[in-house]
Amino acid sequence: MTQARTDDTATPAKAPDHTYDVVVVGAGPVGENVADRARAAGLSAAIVESELVGGECSYWACMPSKALLGPVLAQADARGLPGLERMTGGPLDSGAVLARRDSFASGWKDDSQAEWVDSTGTVLHRGHGRLAGERRVTVTAEDGRVTTLAARHAVALCTGTSAALPDLPGMAGARPWTSREATSAEEVPGRLAVVGGGVVGAEMATAWQGLGAQVTLLVRGGGLLSGMEPFAGELVAESLRAAGADVRTGVSVTALSRDACGVTLTLDDGSTLQADEVLFATGRRPRTGDLGLDTVGLAPGDWLTVDDTLRVTGSDWLYAVGDCNHRALLTHQGKYQARIAGSVIAARAQGRPLDTGRWGADSATADHDAVPQVVFTDPEATSVGLTLAQAEEAGHRVRAVDQDLAGVAGAALHRDGYRGRARMVVDLDREILLGVTFVGPGVGELLQSATIAVAGEVPVARLWHAVPSYPTISEVWLRLLEAYRG
Repeated sequence: MTQARTDDTATPAKAPDHTYDVVVVGAGPVGENVADRARAAGLSAAIVESELVGGECSYWACMPSKALLGPVLAQADARGLPGLERMTGGPLDSGAVLARRDSFASGWKDDSQAEWVDSTGTVLHRGHGRLAGERRVTVTAEDGRVTTLAARHAVALCTGTSAALPDLPGMAGARPWTSREATSAEEVPGRLAVVGGGVVGAEMATAWQGLGAQVTLLVRGGGLLSGMEPFAGELVAESLRAAGADVRTGVSVTALSRDACGVTLTLDDGSTLQADEVLFATGRRPRTGDLGLDTVGLAPGDWLTVDDTLRVTGSDWLYAVGDCNHRALLTHQGKYQARIAGSVIAARAQGRPLDTGRWGADSATADHDAVPQVVFTDPEATSVGLTLAQAEEAGHRVRAVDQDLAGVAGAALHRDGYRGRARMVVDLDREILLGVTFVGPGVGELLQSATIAVAGEVPVARLWHAVPSYPTISEVWLRLLEAYRG
């Protein structure tokens, strides 16, 4: 990392207004955890936030989206059980669902989150944080007042990502939804077009279709959830269609326009689609464009490259933690990185040795080998580790073992007409699991057992002794192991 040269004749830099051991930019879950771990180790810490303390996850992503999805998934489960027809036959009370969503987003007020930061002994500075050279951060408040912070040991950038919108004719005038509008909308649109077949697209299509919108899901590729095993996207698409959504693959939007009747989308086959609102869920970009990266020799707007201690390449003081480093764009993975980064910063400050080997206490190994994810669609799609294609591409000698989840007693009891599938990818040379995928209603809570198996590199022979309770869906583990052993 290039540092600006100093000049003995230059005007001395202004003394900082405040000095801390650690300065964290971004008070989402990731930044909060970096500061908390540093404080727990006895370092002083400040955290800078320009929006709401608690970040994207608390107000526009994880919490409000799952609050929207919860009633939709519960109704789907209930409709699969005899005796509940009279209670589940009608539409959901969308007003009640949206009100509950509002409560989980704390009414988009951050008082409680700010109080929690204060309780840790971390000092909160509200305003826009920017690097101003080595170990310095300026904070510009809403009134224009600028405060300069200095860090004795480390600055951690935890600024996350924002929605990436394609450059299409008419985009600005169409006023599209991003994930923020999709999770905070105050009413159910009559017709909603969703562009993108990833996690956000699939989840929001599920939520708003379940709340009464007529959803059309437009996917440029051949299927949904392309980062998972192919059967995951196939089962989710089938379920969306059964719920009344129009799922189209192999189609792209080429232009948009909005008038008093709504939004018109022009598609690459020349046809048009009418909708009241359109959600673009077409990727994320790092929120690094206005962070002062140029003052420390880095390119504004770029993803930040880090090592497994989360320290930015070429630096001995700058860390990038969470989504802005592009390692694993998931809240829980960012918090995992934050716990490691906070401890690493403290150890380096105190001169303690680090354990940076694979699976060491100071190494974010899981970012490479054991990233868990739950997609809260109907059915839920969950995975950890490598898919079969990823394992083969990495050069492993592997075998995939599949099971129909409907054949497990616990799944049959969970819902009539249960549809789901499980796969484990076995490293044949080491006899351990490299990846596991579960797709089916109610499988989200199964994923931690798979994560432990993958991260712990538990031998298949030992897994045989981990007896699943009967009759639970987790009995699929036994079926997978029986199929593997033959």
